[in-house]
Amino acid sequence: MIEYRLLVDLEAVVELDSLPKRDRSRLLLFFEKLRAYPEDHCAAEERDDRGRRISIAAHGGWLIHYWTDFADRHVKILKVLRVAGGLKVKNRKR
Repeated sequence: MIEYRLLVDLEAVVELDSLPKRDRSRLLLFFEKLRAYPEDHCAAEERDDRGRRISIAAHGGWLIHYWTDFADRHVKILKVLRVAGGLKVKNRKR
C-alpha cells in the first residue's frame, strides 16, 4: 500500500471551518479514509483545466473533489460541497 499525505486546499478549509463540530469531525474522518485508499471512494470523475483526473467522492450529503498525485504521494482535497436534496452519483466506468 502506498502511504499518501493528505493536503487540503484553503477553499475546503474555509468550508470546514464554517461547519458544526460534528459535521467537521465526520468529514475529517472520511478524509482519512480517502488518504488511505483514494481510489476506493471515487464515485465520479471530471477533468481540470490541465487535464488532470479529479475524483469526486460522495459522503453524508457532501461531494468531496480530490486529486491523487501519485508522483508526490499526496491526496489533495480541492473542494467540499454540500449537496441539497437527494444525492445521486452514477458509478464511474472502470
